[in-house]
Amino acid sequence: MLIGELSRRTGVNAHQLRYYEAQGLLEAERGSNGYRAYDEGAVLRVTQIRHLLGAGLSSDDIAYLLPCATGEAPDLTGCPELLTAMRTRLERLDAQMSKIAHSREALADYIDAAERSGHERPPAWDCDDDVLASA
Repeated sequence: MLIGELSRRTGVNAHQLRYYEAQGLLEAERGSNGYRAYDEGAVLRVTQIRHLLGAGLSSDDIAYLLPCATGEAPDLTGCPELLTAMRTRLERLDAQMSKIAHSREALADYIDAAERSGHERPPAWDCDDDVLASA
């Protein structure tokens, strides 16, 4: 099937499909006319890629995991290398979440302190409301 049909069947635009191919996640043959031609397995592969991207995995992670993937969800065979890669990614996500939670708490503290101090601005402080609103 051509890229347009793969796009239609998967709901993924052609630009993304070309990106998946460039990342080594998807393979296509080239016809004599130079057009990409995908086999029927490409529909399943794109579905797997989309699910794994939705889990927060990078294209590098996905390239590593796809040989162990079966089914649409996909199901992943629990080989030790695969589990190590997924645990590493989970640790990175946990660290990012912790950092975001800390930033959120600090910002909430600043808001609380500002609200407790009253709504009067010191005369020398010229606060540009537009700058704060866009931050």
